[in-house]
Amino acid sequence: MAGEKMEVDTPPAAAAPPSEPVNPEDEEEDCSDLATLLDSINDKSAAEKIPILSSVLNEPANRYGPTASALKERAVYALARAYCEDNHHDEVVTLLTGTTCAPFFANVTKAKTAKVVRAVLDAVCALAPAELDMQSQICRNIITWCQSEKRTFLRQRVEAKLASVLFQQDKYGEALTLVDGLLVELKKLDDKQLLVEVHLVESKIHHGLRGMAKSKAALTASRTSANAIYVAPALQSQIDLMSGVLHCEEGDYDTAHSYFLEAFEQLDQLDDRAKAVPCLKYMMLCKILDGLSKALGLSAAGNMGIRSDRNDSDISGMITGKRGVKYAGTDVEAMSAIAAAASKRSLKEYEATIAKYPHELQDDLLIKHHLNTLQEQLLESNLIRIIEPYSCVEIDHVAELIEMALPVVEKKLSQMILDGKFNGILDQGKGQLIVYEDADADKAMEKGLKVIENMDKVVTSLFSRSQNLRSMMV
Repeated sequence: MAGEKMEVDTPPAAAAPPSEPVNPEDEEEDCSDLATLLDSINDKSAAEKIPILSSVLNEPANRYGPTASALKERAVYALARAYCEDNHHDEVVTLLTGTTCAPFFANVTKAKTAKVVRAVLDAVCALAPAELDMQSQICRNIITWCQSEKRTFLRQRVEAKLASVLFQQDKYGEALTLVDGLLVELKKLDDKQLLVEVHLVESKIHHGLRGMAKSKAALTASRTSANAIYVAPALQSQIDLMSGVLHCEEGDYDTAHSYFLEAFEQLDQLDDRAKAVPCLKYMMLCKILDGLSKALGLSAAGNMGIRSDRNDSDISGMITGKRGVKYAGTDVEAMSAIAAAASKRSLKEYEATIAKYPHELQDDLLIKHHLNTLQEQLLESNLIRIIEPYSCVEIDHVAELIEMALPVVEKKLSQMILDGKFNGILDQGKGQLIVYEDADADKAMEKGLKVIENMDKVVTSLFSRSQNLRSMMV
């Protein structure tokens, strides 16, 4: 019928989907008891912390949710620190690969495991830097565990750390073998970050073996890899430090000082005093050696120049102000005393300083090597200054003036004569040193030898031509 509305059947409202049952595992676990245990160790000794932290890691409920995993990660770090503080080095060695951390590693991701292992390893090395045997054994245990678990990337990281520890133990051969094998793997993977670190360790090993050419090549490879990625300031400072060491070995003290300054400024900003102090000592060493070379006027013939206090003023300028206050200590005092002895050209004062500061001046390989060179320069300069007025002098008198044993002085004088430092002979029958004046070169003799050499070439050429003519006639 017109005008009437059509009735339309409305569909029934869609029924709400049934709610899914809530999984109890999705709910956040109650970890207040673990947090309470961790908070309770703040005022306890290291020996009292160890059982509490072990109970957190091996709690019977086996909770490994996000909160529980974070708390147990904190417990692993705290347990490693407690073992180091309590000198339980055997427990530190088996902490990561033993039964204490095994349940935790089995229930977290591989990335989390790698992070915890590396963090614990770095913490142990920082807390017990002198326990190199312990560090080496920890690294070997982790490498064995990584091989069984087929965790290649973590194994490579730990092998790089082991190579660094072996270098500190002066086990250069074993460290170099490990580095060579590791570099083959890393070049296939093109892991730039680890390549930078491993090439740097390789450079240090070759420097320890006194292979300067190979050390320089390894450092160049490290810099090449570093140019392609972001390098942290701490690692960049180590690269600059190694560059300065190699330039110092080559005798380029100005360039070496520049590299040491770059490394020192970066470490100073990071407030790493333990690594910044050696850089400051190297800077002072470069100034001392460079200043002494210029003061003595060492030439290729070994001639000695006048005395100068220039390098002493440079050293005093380096250790004044904020830097001197911040890094004041026996290390800076030792290098300042060496600078004062060098400026005075006093061998006696130099030897007294070496005897007074044996730890600060003899433990470092670079400083020890170059201080030996400095001692040789001071000894030579003092000997030449003593014998300069004489044409003939008794060796006993020279030894008495320089206050050294007669055999030492006699050996050094003979070495200087052979090296061409001065012209003279040792008359051991009379116990005398006879010094000759430097004679001008006989130019007539030199020109005569050149004429003979040219005549030899002419005769040889004519002989060869005559041989050719004879062969043609036959």
